[in-house]
Amino acid sequence: MKTMNGLAICFVSALIGVSLSISSPALAQSLPPTVKQNVQTAPKPVKTIGMEEYLKVVENPGSALIIDVREPQEYAAGHVPGAINIPRGVIESQIWGHVGSVEKADLDRRIVLQCQSGKRATLAAQTLGELGFTQTSAVIMNLDDWKQSGNPFVK
Repeated sequence: MKTMNGLAICFVSALIGVSLSISSPALAQSLPPTVKQNVQTAPKPVKTIGMEEYLKVVENPGSALIIDVREPQEYAAGHVPGAINIPRGVIESQIWGHVGSVEKADLDRRIVLQCQSGKRATLAAQTLGELGFTQTSAVIMNLDDWKQSGNPFVK
């Protein structure tokens, strides 16, 4: 049993090392097919935007679907105008009411996800990417900084 655990730890360590250094073509060619497949299907990076680009989106209603992924009580305490509230924990089931049915969803619609700091938004963007959405981005900023800068915010 100890040997199996040790092998599992070695395999996980190898996968982590491979995913970090896959940019080496020589290394990529020498990998077993199953490892190559696991690396290729790893989550793709999430597109992120900062406060300045987010302000442009907020100032142009209709340019994107803005989703605040914080919890309902956080959203009720104040939010960016035009943002709808879909908590990160339920985004997979509630997104469809805003983009069309599962069968007829606009997977290319621009979606900007925002939270307090960017962590939940990044996870939500990754989830939407896994569902097939192609134009998602996460806002990386502190919402308190947004408010203190005098940007649009409603309660």
